[in-house]
Amino acid sequence: RVGVSCGSLVLRVQSSWAQGGTPHKGGLPSLGSRNGIDIYSLTVDSKVSSRFAHTVVTSRVVNKAETVQEATFQMELPKKAFITNFSMIIDGVTYPGNIKEKVAAQKEYSAAVARGESAGLVKATGRNMERFQVSVNVAPDAKVTFELVYEELLKRRLGVYELLLKVQPKQLVKHLQMDIHIFEPQGISFLETESTFMTNELADALTVSQNMTKAHIRFKPTLSQQRKSPEQQDTVLNGNFIVRYDVNRTVSGGSIQIENGYFVHYFAPDGLPTIPKNVIFVIDQSGSMAGRKIQQTRDALIKIVDDLGPKDQFNLVCFNEEATQWKPSLVPASAENMKEARNFAAGIMARGGTNINDAVLLAVQLLERANKQELLPAGSVSLIILLTDGDPTVGETNRANIQKNVQEAISGQCSLFCLGFGFHVSYAFLEKLALDNGGLARRIYEDSDSALQLQDFYQEVANPLLMKVAFEYPSNAVEEVTQDNFRLLFKGSEMVVAGKLRDKGPDVLSAKVRGQLHLQNITFQTEASVAEKEEEFRSPKYIFHSFMERLWAYLTIQQLLERAVSASDSEKQALETRALSLSLNYSFVTPLTSMVVTKPEGQEESRVAEKPVENGGCEVGSQPLWQLPGTPGDSPHFIGEEPEARSPDPGVHYTCVVLGLRVTFKNPQLQVRASPEHVVVTRNRRSTAHKWKETLFSVIPG
Repeated sequence: RVGVSCGSLVLRVQSSWAQGGTPHKGGLPSLGSRNGIDIYSLTVDSKVSSRFAHTVVTSRVVNKAETVQEATFQMELPKKAFITNFSMIIDGVTYPGNIKEKVAAQKEYSAAVARGESAGLVKATGRNMERFQVSVNVAPDAKVTFELVYEELLKRRLGVYELLLKVQPKQLVKHLQMDIHIFEPQGISFLETESTFMTNELADALTVSQNMTKAHIRFKPTLSQQRKSPEQQDTVLNGNFIVRYDVNRTVSGGSIQIENGYFVHYFAPDGLPTIPKNVIFVIDQSGSMAGRKIQQTRDALIKIVDDLGPKDQFNLVCFNEEATQWKPSLVPASAENMKEARNFAAGIMARGGTNINDAVLLAVQLLERANKQELLPAGSVSLIILLTDGDPTVGETNRANIQKNVQEAISGQCSLFCLGFGFHVSYAFLEKLALDNGGLARRIYEDSDSALQLQDFYQEVANPLLMKVAFEYPSNAVEEVTQDNFRLLFKGSEMVVAGKLRDKGPDVLSAKVRGQLHLQNITFQTEASVAEKEEEFRSPKYIFHSFMERLWAYLTIQQLLERAVSASDSEKQALETRALSLSLNYSFVTPLTSMVVTKPEGQEESRVAEKPVENGGCEVGSQPLWQLPGTPGDSPHFIGEEPEARSPDPGVHYTCVVLGLRVTFKNPQLQVRASPEHVVVTRNRRSTAHKWKETLFSVIPG
């Protein structure tokens, strides 16, 4: 079964005492609890029109207590999604969220910080999710309606699209309903639902109806179906609700959809042969990889080697202070070579520093040498897959210099994919390194399934189908398009181009897609009647207003921000200026905009929601900006006291979470590196890893 996460949603309304200032720990107590905040209605309405999803979450709460209570609307949404609207209705008055340029919202942002609040209300909370949260005081017997809207383009990965709704109401809800409407003009070839909390009783609450092009999934459990048991008030709803599907495809591999003067062109040809690949795996074996990470890397590498195709060539490069190659040159993926590679992978040990520069350059040199010696199969694809868990510490350590060296060495001859293991690596550095060289970056999360994450990523790039793919449209028909040239198309994925049609253009939009197969060029042609395609999207049940135009704007913004990562300073400014303009015009909360939520008079004036960006050594906003003393989470931590001479408030206590610590001694040569997972001691280029609960005692001469 393919595990793909294209979207996720968590909704929780929780309450705390409005006076006294101490939030309740954990989720919202069950129905009838002493705080009195009751969710009496919770609905999710998601319309997926031609892969573009528009989701509206509405929660209605009432304060049944005799005193003012604070209600908190909290939900999780996909990282790739853009919030487009938020509002609260209190006593018949609507309090909207307004999307502004970040600079314009800085005053509200600073005020929120000054009040000691979490300034960013949208925070990264996991692999695929970001959390949105807002609180409001509710008078006795008063009702509040929260409504949040977000949009996203579902990405095809490993052959399926997936919509993931994470349901955690934390209490019984009298009216709980989820409706998912899917409309795919190409035709739905496959559809399934899955839930991690489904019981025999809940199965009756799920209905699925489907025809050739449309599907409707409804989940509407009664109060009795939500209960863990008849005598309990706790809810069984706590987990994932997943919808997976795929669409029919023609020989041309392309489908053009048109609505309200805009078009989208989906391209995923079926039945093409796989192009042979030359792949070099560049594996970090520095001391920080010691323990579970290096074991999971070994496990994944052994399975990945088994999945190499009979026409593939490969090699392994391992690095710490130095970079070493497994074989002098690339070797065919024969049974004998694969067995030898598995044995080599099983013996990889973690110790020493991190020399990323030399490792990647060695991989490039291996490919260059093989190419000059004409050892690479004609028409093959060359890939470098880098896995590292830390920043460069040995050799060339300047990130900008490494990026420059690698880009000059590769010079467009191969694609570089970068995998960042854990949160102690600069994701921004790896992302730029990959995007500069025709690849992409992916974070591998430290968990029990890290080896599976590595294998899944490899499967995404394991089967290249087309090279140098270019989309062409008549100049008299199309005014503007998103990215229309791509380096590689992989099996199970999909290329997407959106654009704006010219006024009074031709009645039929034609398109050509040119690319290279293994040993020949190929051209795909498709066309679409503008009038007929416009007619397909007339049903309001399955579409939302100007959805194709919004899809174009969404995709354009995503690509502008991606291009800005590897652009020069002047180019970056121009790209971000255009992305900002589109974000404001189409009301998207992006990394360039903020949403200011105005509250009723007498409460805080505003709160600011911002889009977190993966940067630095950890995901922005992945931890709360405040935490109660003595509860810093699972990471190793300490509680200290600020010296009176330095603190404006004598005796102030602070709680710190250790994200990384390194101590180096010159004589004797010794280095101690600490992370939330373990402590690594390196001496004479030999490293040992220790758990935090262990006590290490050693006498070192000198």
